[in-house]
Amino acid sequence: MALDRITLSRFRNHAESRLDGTAALNLLVGENGAGKTNVLEAISLFAPGRGLRRAALADMVSTGGDGVPSPASGFAVSAELRAGDGGEPVKLGTGVSPDRPGRRIVQVNGAETPAVALGEWLAIGWLTPAMDGLFTDSAGARRRYMDRLALALDPAHARSASRNEAALRERNRLLAGETEADPRWLEAIEAQLAEAGAALARGRAALVEQLSAALDTLPDGPFARPALSYLPGGPTDAAALAAELARGRERDRQAQRTLTGPHRDELAVSMAGKAMPAAACSTGEQKAMLIAITLAHAELAAAGRPGLLLLDEVAAHLDPLRREALFARLRAGKAQVWLTGTEPAPFAMIEREAAVWRVAAGAVERVG
Repeated sequence: MALDRITLSRFRNHAESRLDGTAALNLLVGENGAGKTNVLEAISLFAPGRGLRRAALADMVSTGGDGVPSPASGFAVSAELRAGDGGEPVKLGTGVSPDRPGRRIVQVNGAETPAVALGEWLAIGWLTPAMDGLFTDSAGARRRYMDRLALALDPAHARSASRNEAALRERNRLLAGETEADPRWLEAIEAQLAEAGAALARGRAALVEQLSAALDTLPDGPFARPALSYLPGGPTDAAALAAELARGRERDRQAQRTLTGPHRDELAVSMAGKAMPAAACSTGEQKAMLIAITLAHAELAAAGRPGLLLLDEVAAHLDPLRREALFARLRAGKAQVWLTGTEPAPFAMIEREAAVWRVAAGAVERVG
């Protein structure tokens, strides 16, 4: 299956853009600021969550002549998910309506549905230049990264993350109160937190286990092969986590926050063969490891549902050997791929087989 007939209406700098006749490999070419990444961001909204930029909805609407977004106008993104056997396409849509500002609307075949339901139709992954600092960023950034990848493999992961966040917020509120909270109420909240936290930890552990197995089959080159480890921030069994939360109440009350649980998890990454932490590797090695993880995850995700892989400016800083290896992996994969670049030269190896659009000032023109 593939995404086709993609329409952007009043989305960022795209007043009205449409991409028809998509292929397995799709290339967007244009100058910096032309709107290429905006197209990828629009497509990423067909996954649950906030998209590849994690932007506020108000920031996604078209800007006027003064460059200021106009939230009152709203925006819309739509596409058709087409089956390879010629069956009826699934119509997907998302956006913000002027009469319902600040609330994202999602539709499948014209019927409104929760955003989390998008995960049942598509498994979407992406790699952007903003992610280059993942290994040197905060542990929170890596937890969000794990959850996004886990969600693409299992749509139910979103519910675990949401329930854990809500219960954690409530427990922290009770601990920070001026008066001591009712122990029975704390116990009930901790039971919810332990159940959701254990499910969240299981999802992250399963993700790392599956990724590690896929990465272990790869050679050490031409992309640096990463070794992954999931480091839990507390017990991963619900009963054990509940007991630990109960024991730590006084300590957590002093800190005015919960100090045990999956909100303190960490993803440890090192370069296989060197046993060197990813954060200490060169920027080129870090980029290569990110590409390796992204490709391995795309293969896992596309095994269950239609997969999309969004690669923003990924070829620009690769040498010809690694570029050729990347394109070979993309051809062999099951996911529909979207790439961006400022010029076509780095994509000469795939230009004839790819659907190509030129993007300029928020306008999209099919050129190949």
